[in-house]
Amino acid sequence: MIPLDQIVQGDCIDLLRSVEPFADLVFADPPFNIGYKYDVYEDRKAYDEYYRWTRDWMTACKRILKPTGSFWIAIGAEYAAEVRFIGRELGLTLRNWVIWHYTFGQNTKRKFARSHTHLFYFTMHPTEFTFNDKAVRTFSDREREYNDKRANPDGRIPDDVWTEFPRVCGTFGQREGWHPCQMPEPLLARIVRVCSNPGDVVFDPFSGSGTTAAAAKRLDRRYAGTEISAEYVKNANARLAEIQTLRETAAKNNGRWSEEMLDLLNGAYAEFALPTDRLYANPHLFTRFVERFHHRLRHSGVEGEYSSEEIWRQLEMLRKSVRLVKIRAHADEPASLPIRATPEYETEPPSKKTGRKDKTGLSTLFS
Repeated sequence: MIPLDQIVQGDCIDLLRSVEPFADLVFADPPFNIGYKYDVYEDRKAYDEYYRWTRDWMTACKRILKPTGSFWIAIGAEYAAEVRFIGRELGLTLRNWVIWHYTFGQNTKRKFARSHTHLFYFTMHPTEFTFNDKAVRTFSDREREYNDKRANPDGRIPDDVWTEFPRVCGTFGQREGWHPCQMPEPLLARIVRVCSNPGDVVFDPFSGSGTTAAAAKRLDRRYAGTEISAEYVKNANARLAEIQTLRETAAKNNGRWSEEMLDLLNGAYAEFALPTDRLYANPHLFTRFVERFHHRLRHSGVEGEYSSEEIWRQLEMLRKSVRLVKIRAHADEPASLPIRATPEYETEPPSKKTGRKDKTGLSTLFS
């Protein structure tokens, strides 16, 4: 049995050999076989050896997935086709072949610079699986650009090309300096929210810096992981020991905004790609922004809702402190503007109809 809520040291193929299904979601970011420098793993295998190894660990991960489980794999272009083929051999259903596009790609001299990673989304069953669409829905162009009343009021599911998540480069503050490569936690959070529920188990066979487990823990999921490097295991578990769930931080702060909650708001703002001046001028868009942020809260294990006034105030404070994410598709947010009053709400937000709001702005709902 793989213990929960910790990362253990060892080869995932060996450790998973006799384990019964326990995981609702597996996310794997294996070595790409491109000569990357890890501390104990040699990332330069012959083609046939790497292919056999990939098939073996994918088989092991499929074995520990529940019948309704989901299996995500990040891989480079060199072996993307092989991962797709092995998935078909194993009887997995391909739901999406996602392209994660990022800037700060590799510098090249005799070919175009690479600036993407392949993300395969498989499920164990073709129709029975978890997909929390409202946890990831964003704004369609019909809403954002054309004010078209035919737009789905729930928003749209993101495309299969993801541009919202920059790479975590070596100089970035969120980079764990003891590991050579690291996935952005907001990208993992999108996958965890949409393909699992609070209390589900998320497993990572190549835990590395522990980012999959960090996203899972923060969003109120159980997590488990394996990693062959004893040094990475020690550092990742130390990192995870410092993380609290969003639900815990909300309760601890009595509804006041923690840094983790501000990160969630900032991440939603980046995914929604609507600058504050557009939200300020359009009550319809602001209403939908608040509703969709609350969906992200619920799928992060947080009960209750923030008032529209409090959400707007925090957006404005982030803008004034120059911490608001820059949206490439739109104008930058000027920090020089004074903090503006809350935009008009198109209709009464649900929190005002069904709950009571405390001084912090967090509303307690009753069914």
